[in-house]
Amino acid sequence: MGIADGIALGNLLDNNNKVTLVFSGDGGASEGDFHEALNVAAVWDLPVIFTVENNQWGLSTPSNEQFRCKQFVDKGIGYGMNAFQVDGNNVLEVYHSVKKIAESMRENPKPFLLECMTFRIRGHEEASGTKYYPEGIQDEWAQKDPVKNYELFLMQEGILSEEQRTAGVKEIKKEIQDNLDIAFAEGAVTVNTETEVNDLFYPYEQEVIAPTDNKEEMRYIDAISSGLKQSMERYDDLVIMGQDVADYGGVFKITEGFVDQFGKDRVRNTPLCESAIVGSALGLSINGMKAVMEMQFADFVTCGFNQIVNNLAKIHYRWGQKADVVVRMPTGAGSGAGPFHSQSNEAWFFHTPGLKIVYPAFPNDAKGLLTAAIEDPNPVMFFEHKYLYRTLKGEVCKDYFTTEIGKAATVREGSQVTIITYGLGVHWALDVLDAHPDIDADLIDLRTILPYDKEAILNSVKKTGRVIILHEDCLTGGLGGELSAVISEECFSELDAPVMREGSLDTPVPFAIELENNFLPKERFEKKLLQLVHY
Repeated sequence: MGIADGIALGNLLDNNNKVTLVFSGDGGASEGDFHEALNVAAVWDLPVIFTVENNQWGLSTPSNEQFRCKQFVDKGIGYGMNAFQVDGNNVLEVYHSVKKIAESMRENPKPFLLECMTFRIRGHEEASGTKYYPEGIQDEWAQKDPVKNYELFLMQEGILSEEQRTAGVKEIKKEIQDNLDIAFAEGAVTVNTETEVNDLFYPYEQEVIAPTDNKEEMRYIDAISSGLKQSMERYDDLVIMGQDVADYGGVFKITEGFVDQFGKDRVRNTPLCESAIVGSALGLSINGMKAVMEMQFADFVTCGFNQIVNNLAKIHYRWGQKADVVVRMPTGAGSGAGPFHSQSNEAWFFHTPGLKIVYPAFPNDAKGLLTAAIEDPNPVMFFEHKYLYRTLKGEVCKDYFTTEIGKAATVREGSQVTIITYGLGVHWALDVLDAHPDIDADLIDLRTILPYDKEAILNSVKKTGRVIILHEDCLTGGLGGELSAVISEECFSELDAPVMREGSLDTPVPFAIELENNFLPKERFEKKLLQLVHY
């Protein structure tokens, strides 16, 4: 339903008078996505018909155990949208109702809630059966069979003869059987691992646009804002969505002034409904547009988790649809913001095939990788460290350019030890190396976490024979474990010491600065690096 919002938004922006129709069962309407999608559609006046097939049972659970309202149309009042109930088993009533609603929406785009009263004669699926139904209820509803009753109506009106009915049924059965025969005649599925892996992403070859010499010093946050603004100028079908991103400019002011330049159609405030907005971003992509969705804080992504890992990540593998969506993720600790505004959660998505994950450490990379992420027609999780927003400055190209996704950067070169990290970890490593000038280290900034630059990692480790992986995320289950395994498997004979890693404590992020500093891994990393060097 959230995806339907995005498709409808694309139609509304294109002014093509199209209407979107989306279906849910009565059971599915208990999901939070139902509320979020209807709320967004109402706020944005989207031309969506939300159709609830009310068969009065969610598998075996009756309606009185699903909701307390008398009927679904009552919910329309709460969303400020029109709602209508029809006999879902009356073919003509459904047809004419939908036709009338759609025509009105083309003239005056607004969402509509349509409740179709019906019943499921058979089980929810073959295994569940129907023993939970009260005695006689199936016989009662069998009298309302929409196909049989419509057939009878056509025959009574003289539109359909017995001969036509018989011939039609025979033709339909033949069509079904012919296609079944075709399907069953196909050979077994041919296994091809390369094909399976290639199906993860929409085919795309990045053409890097090199930066010019037109540079100026920018803060990390200004580099992101510059890349976002120039992308909006480059792609007139790009829409930014998120909480408070319009007139307010976002809580971090990255989109400040964007409404004046691009208007509220393209820079859209959203209700607090992460799932619906990620879904809407995907709907825009299905409608041929680009979307950047700002997750106000990376912590809030849990409310949109299903849309990301089950829809964005899998949609190309499932049916070849690209997901031209960037999810911006302000992340990280260091400012005493506590456990719900400070956590690093990139590892949650590192495990999900079909996503790309970018995490820049420097202003120039932040701009170049963001523009590249927006160019890429595949879903990209773009992590931005909040602590770096206003504390870090660097030379940044003022013109539009892109940086290669999937390519690590060597920040410092050395032969004694390899340090692999990303984000704020790069700056912690630089501080430690500056404090110990005798350590001759290769410092690898991953920049892209998925797909990560395996070649750069292995080449450095083979050169130095020692490696430590540093990340701000909690140690257990973090990226360090996966990279350690890969290095151990492929560089075992070149290693002169155990593969080491360091991350934050396996606790929530504390509020108090003293506790937060202890939570973060910088001091432990320094001790472990010295231990590794002298192993």
